[in-house]
Formats: sequence, C-alpha cells, structure tokens
Amino acid sequence: MALKKPLYKVIFFNHGKVYELFSKSVSSSGMWGFVEVSDLVFETGEGLVVDPTEEKMRQEFSGARVLHLPIQSIVRIEEVDKRGKCMIRDKESGEKTPFPMSPPGRGSS
Repeated sequence: MALKKPLYKVIFFNHGKVYELFSKSVSSSGMWGFVEVSDLVFETGEGLVVDPTEEKMRQEFSGARVLHLPIQSIVRIEEVDKRGKCMIRDKESGEKTPFPMSPPGRGSS
C-alpha cells in the first residue's frame, strides 16, 4: 500500500484579506520567521463553471514556485484528506499576535 502524500490547507493574511489555499508542501523556511509553502494545488479547470476566486488566486500566484509567508501572517495550517475551495475573504479582526524580535537562542541584552 502506497503512502498518500499529505495535503495542507494554509490560511493566512494577505493585503488585509484572509486567504485559504491548498499546498502539497509546507515547511520552515531558510529565512528566519517565515514558513515555506510550495506545490500549490488549484482546480484543473475541466468544468464549465470557473470559480472567480480560484482563478484570481491562480493568477496571483502563477509565477511563484515557493511562497515564503511571514509566520505572523499565518492563521492556521491543517493537514487535510481532500482539497476544498480556495477562498479570499475579509479579515474579521484587526488584532495581531506579537512576534518575537530575536531568533531562538539569542536573548535581548
């Protein structure tokens, strides 16, 4: 039995909106304070009806091999069994979580 590759639902803030997209790969970025999201998964577009939100996201991220998202912009990352709808919606709260200013193991002095 072959192992099924993981699929991730990544929810993050971008330009005052909440984005939900799907990816096959999520990991810590080589740049401190960022999360690396790659292998984005979009609808194949085989049907007659095209989802305008999905199409907008496909165009926005068409040239991106890897997204390096600031860790403070991430709302949640879920490992899911199947792909759902990609979404862009208005942000519900103006609150932001404080982010540590020094890398792990370096205290501020």
